[in-house]
Amino acid sequence: MAPEPSHFPGCNPRVPVQAFDIEHPSPQSQDRDPARIRPLPVLLFLLGWTLVGLAFAAQMYLTQAKVGRPVTWSFALGRSLADWYTFALISWPAISLARRFPIGSAPMHLLVELHLLASVVFSLAWTLIRAGLTVWVDGTPFTETLRYALVATLVFNMLVYCAIVTTTHAVEFYRQSRDRERRELELERRLVEARLQTLQMQLNPHFLFNALNGVSALMYRDIDAADTMLMRLSELLREALQRTKQPWVSLRDDLAFLDRYLGIELIRFAGRLTVRHEIQPETLELQVPNLILQPLVENAIKHGIEPKAQASIITLRAVRTPVGTLRLEVEDNGRGYDPQKPVLSGIGLTNIRARLEHLFGSRGSLRLDPGSSGGVRAVVEFPVTERS
Repeated sequence: MAPEPSHFPGCNPRVPVQAFDIEHPSPQSQDRDPARIRPLPVLLFLLGWTLVGLAFAAQMYLTQAKVGRPVTWSFALGRSLADWYTFALISWPAISLARRFPIGSAPMHLLVELHLLASVVFSLAWTLIRAGLTVWVDGTPFTETLRYALVATLVFNMLVYCAIVTTTHAVEFYRQSRDRERRELELERRLVEARLQTLQMQLNPHFLFNALNGVSALMYRDIDAADTMLMRLSELLREALQRTKQPWVSLRDDLAFLDRYLGIELIRFAGRLTVRHEIQPETLELQVPNLILQPLVENAIKHGIEPKAQASIITLRAVRTPVGTLRLEVEDNGRGYDPQKPVLSGIGLTNIRARLEHLFGSRGSLRLDPGSSGGVRAVVEFPVTERS
């Protein structure tokens, strides 16, 4: 005689068993090293199976009441959780098998045969464990309980196995997609950094050649000044090389480097050049691309100040705008730019424009405007960057 339905809740022959898809915790949250078990993924794993057990406990409670064989909620909950915690226990080998043989690792017909055989083993294992628990709790004869469980749950258990394997494959595909996306983003980031470093290193020889030309011209007029200028230039180049690997510096540091460069130029122009600072104090600690100001000043000296015989002024400005950008300006009162020549065509300005594009996209800009005293005002603007 078969045991009463209460001995094997959820498998009542008078109540049709419903196939379902179970929720399974993401394998991404599980540790890939079997020797290490992290508490949080295990808790989430048990929580998922517990929720499924609660849902089926409610179903059994309501169904049994409807057919006139009511059971207590504690009874329904205990039997249902016993069923689904057994599934949780034997789902680990199923998950491992699905990971070991993902789709594409073997011909599809072999994978189907493998999982079909595994689903039968999975179902038999669940039946043996669950029947043993029923015998231990209720004292029901093992043979009758096992026969009843095989007839009532074999196909349903195979469906549960299929749901576990399908969910595992779906989560693995999602994890691989995320990993691939992260790798692509990392490669893109490294490519941008390599391009920025190349652009930044391009400034050193450009700056060196221009400075050496100034020393060469000064040698014919003032040897002592040229010697002093050459010594300062060597110190400046040493610092520039040390800063090559720093993509970002504070505005204060960039201005300090610029002041040392201007110290060299002041020797060359011998009193013909004055530098003014109109820097908002709150901008000094903001981060800027390394060596962003020096090419602008060099361009102003070469094209605006150098061709002019009389005294000249270069004004440096830094303003934090209300729209959250930092605006840097280098203005000279030189001869202005030639409308017949293309602007932003020199190495220094082209380099700055390329760096701004890599760092900020369309949010960074460089433009040349007419100066307030007849020269040129170079304006660089980009979003305020807070970096530690």
